Amino acid sequence: MKKRNDMLKRTILALWLLWPLVLAAEISIADYAKHNQFIEVKISPTGQYLAATNRVEDGTIQIVVIDRKDMKVISQRHFSGADSIASFDWANKNRLILTLAREFGALEAPMYTGEIFAVDANGKKEVMLTGYRSRAKDTTASSIVDFMPEDKNHIMIASWSWFSKEPHVEFYRLNIISGRKFRAGTAPIRAIKGTMVRALAEKDGFVSLVVGIDPTDISQNVLLHRTESNSNWREIKRYSRNKGDFIPLTFSADNKKVYGISDTNSSTQSISVIDLDSLQETILATHPKVDIRPIFSFRNGKTTEIIGTRYEYDAINSQYFQDVNDTKFSSQLQGLEAAFPGQLVQINSATADNSLMVVSARSANNTPTFYLYDTKNNKVSFLLTAAPWLENKLPETQIVHYKARDGQELQGLLTLPKNTAAKNLPLIMLPHGGPHGIRDSIAYIDKDAKVLAEHGYAVFQPNFRGSGGFGRDFLTSGYQKWGTLMIDDMTDGVMQLITDGIVDKQRICSYGGSYGGYAALMSAIREPDLYQCVINFVGVTDLALMFKEGDIPTSNMGTSVLEDYLGRSDDVLVKQSPIHNLDKLKAPVFIIHGALDQRVPLSHAEKLRDGLQQRNHPMEWLVKATEGHGFYKPENNIERWQKMLAFIDKYIGKANSI
Repeated sequence: MKKRNDMLKRTILALWLLWPLVLAAEISIADYAKHNQFIEVKISPTGQYLAATNRVEDGTIQIVVIDRKDMKVISQRHFSGADSIASFDWANKNRLILTLAREFGALEAPMYTGEIFAVDANGKKEVMLTGYRSRAKDTTASSIVDFMPEDKNHIMIASWSWFSKEPHVEFYRLNIISGRKFRAGTAPIRAIKGTMVRALAEKDGFVSLVVGIDPTDISQNVLLHRTESNSNWREIKRYSRNKGDFIPLTFSADNKKVYGISDTNSSTQSISVIDLDSLQETILATHPKVDIRPIFSFRNGKTTEIIGTRYEYDAINSQYFQDVNDTKFSSQLQGLEAAFPGQLVQINSATADNSLMVVSARSANNTPTFYLYDTKNNKVSFLLTAAPWLENKLPETQIVHYKARDGQELQGLLTLPKNTAAKNLPLIMLPHGGPHGIRDSIAYIDKDAKVLAEHGYAVFQPNFRGSGGFGRDFLTSGYQKWGTLMIDDMTDGVMQLITDGIVDKQRICSYGGSYGGYAALMSAIREPDLYQCVINFVGVTDLALMFKEGDIPTSNMGTSVLEDYLGRSDDVLVKQSPIHNLDKLKAPVFIIHGALDQRVPLSHAEKLRDGLQQRNHPMEWLVKATEGHGFYKPENNIERWQKMLAFIDKYIGKANSI
């Protein structure tokens, strides 16, 4: 282990010191396949250390700690097997708190294990604080409610039993050195697999507000409040699923109001406040077309107030409130945004006194880069970049707007090849996965889009109805229309690009992963003369099979969500399933899958393969035995992209090569 750690430290330092030299090289497929050398960076409360996460070759995430005095790595922690780091934070000036998860594929969200781990900056005094691998060997899952920065040795957690089918939630004050727990109450809400319990604590760690599933009706969320640790919970609000929700964020200074994200009085998610005496909810900020998110000020590890909002429609936009208390923090953040136009600028962490802040800037055209902001001297200095080998040379991605055939305004992303006129280009239509609640954003790099554009193809990523970020009505309008309305929205975007002269209508292919793979296939079935080839990557092929196989139907909530998304009509499931409509398909198909996929099991790909072979339909096949829902390993992504490009070139003409 020591030999591996020393090698890791030398590698990290070499990457750090040599990153400007990497910029001179051309971007290759191998460059795109590399994992970012850093994912997240956070500074310790005193500013002595930096902690950073990065993804290793097997796809899991590890953490390293760097002493700022000499910028040397002093410790690193990597868990074995599929165990990975879901999140990390400094609990005090010397101790880190990690939450753990298991990775099942690049396109599937990690599954939290419910375990919390603590370790000192120097890698010593490590201890599993909760879960079956803790000293107590308890059978509970836990999440962090509050870091309680005033108490250097304790955090507040929520816990629930692994063995109770639908358990209630209990709260504990957890000692981050010994792992001892002190009970701090319980809440009459369900903790169901696939859902989140949200709790909010007051200044001293007292949990006084929770929102979660009603114990008697899983279609209802309830917001509960209490004023004392021994008082009864009082129901504040009740929300039906898909009819609006309130996500609590922070209390007012006097704890008499709670601020949150809400779509109870608007279709788009807005910033609202609930008066805990009158129970009146008031919208503070909203946007008519897109969801907004709060911008916070904070000090000593705690949020102090909401100072503005951020949203994305025609660009990454922010608006700051005038009547705020922390005008200095607001001014500082606005200055940082002005220094990095067109990028998502965020303060990732800060010292307890806010004298030093770690700032990140990123966009679809800029790799994530971290800076150290000295607020006393108003100085920003470069810290590190996530992927220096991609810096400043990416194909350009832009936001595009168009109208669907029924008049609905839609938005998407268009990535164009470098040094090529935007005229009569070959196109890859690339719908996102999910599909509900997910969107393609100008704030983040999509490596698939960049690889294809590097090869000379325009890439269109539509935010069709059913996508997230555009309000509840927009989201739910895609329910049970996976293979109809949502596909038409994609088609209408492609047709607009043809009308604008950007795309050659004779050279178009569709490609996507997960739902995107399904949509790529259904698009070619629904529009057989528009697409010349299809790539289905870990894609759904049989909607009825979603209710029988995979990890979603293993819980009541998962099955209930599938019923919302797909419905239970056998006729609709058949009509909207690619596997039952292969006779309408003309385009050749490339099927790519991971044998360990738990979200969309390999049986989906096998059924598609068998159906195409029975029809002597042209197809290609690539399955990786050690991958899941999406590919993590660089060598597998290199092979995938190389074979994809060869497949696309074969049917819509060879473009530039990388």
